[in-house]
Amino acid sequence: MSQEDGGRTPTYPLPVEGALEPPTGWAELRDRCPVAPVVLPSGDGASLLTRYDDVKQVLSDPRCTRRLDADDAARISANETGGVFNDSMAASLNGAGQQRWRRMLTKWFTAKRMTALRPGIEAMAERLVDDMVERGGPADLKASVGFPLPVWVICDLLGVPDTDRDRFARWSDMLLNLTRYGQDEIETAQAEFHAYLAAHLDAKRAEPGEDLLSSLLTATDADGGRLTDTELVATGQALLIAGHETTANMIGKMVALLLADRRRWERLVADRSLVRTAVEEVLRFDANPGFGMPRYVTEDIEVAGTVLPRGTTVVCSMAAANRDEGAFEGAGGMRLDRSPNPHLSFGTGPHSCLGQSLARTELQTVLDVLLRRLPTLELAVPVPELRRIEGLLVGGLCEVPVRW
Repeated sequence: MSQEDGGRTPTYPLPVEGALEPPTGWAELRDRCPVAPVVLPSGDGASLLTRYDDVKQVLSDPRCTRRLDADDAARISANETGGVFNDSMAASLNGAGQQRWRRMLTKWFTAKRMTALRPGIEAMAERLVDDMVERGGPADLKASVGFPLPVWVICDLLGVPDTDRDRFARWSDMLLNLTRYGQDEIETAQAEFHAYLAAHLDAKRAEPGEDLLSSLLTATDADGGRLTDTELVATGQALLIAGHETTANMIGKMVALLLADRRRWERLVADRSLVRTAVEEVLRFDANPGFGMPRYVTEDIEVAGTVLPRGTTVVCSMAAANRDEGAFEGAGGMRLDRSPNPHLSFGTGPHSCLGQSLARTELQTVLDVLLRRLPTLELAVPVPELRRIEGLLVGGLCEVPVRW
């Protein structure tokens, strides 16, 4: 599926100018080329979707699958195997067993369970803010609060020690590679991560706890079947990566977006009842969420008047869709009280983000704590000096320098 760029087909991800700004090409693509050919970091070709209705259609269509391990699927990343979307570990949680897997995990992410988790998340956020304040400003809010909070939460959920968080971060970065790491480094990280989780599962078999992985060791589906060891390791890996990388980055971006125009922060300080809608608006407005969601087309489909043949790899840019004026009035501006706000940041349809209720709980809790504890919080550098993370599937900021 490799294709030559020839100076005409844009490379994806699209270039950006500012750390918090959207690519300049989004609006033009939505208007003129809603199904756009792009070249991925691997050099393979794909079709990019940027309109709200089109992204929602494809993410909900059962003919648009997660089987990026198909022989003719585009490789995403620049390394030999094409990255985490294309590898066999991802495949083990896809296909016919994906909904079975989701059903077995869903009870761990109910609204009732999130409500029960909230006091612990709030107490941890308070401790992290205490430590940051004690060390004095300026501080990197991402390193001080944004990273350790979700790592603690997901480690507690899985029953793994959060003292291993630096190892998880290193393994996650390598497995979320776009252009940063080579194949040997990635294979080493995959092997180390797999061995770590296999040993952890053996320990849980010998001495089960109250955590998710202990529960899954004995859980059965409607037909009495259990998850295989491969599926259990893939589950731990997926939750550790998704549970800390995305939320850690989102905490940093949320604070940076709200402080970039300090009137937003001051409005929330004055009225913390807006925290819930503000979090949803930050999720919608985030122009740097990462790669987007690739899908592999198993039958010819029509999107925006264009036929996508079987074997096409489609990249759904939920972030571009969230800026579609056809779906959101004043989409290019932030409205902290926007409601309803049917953004696509967590996807939609049967493959929407399993942990979205947990992510929302963490984001709302940490924002509420920061507003209450540090009402004078401000960025310690000008917005143009904020730096984006490059070369990974997830989007984020390298650091979020703040003072108070």
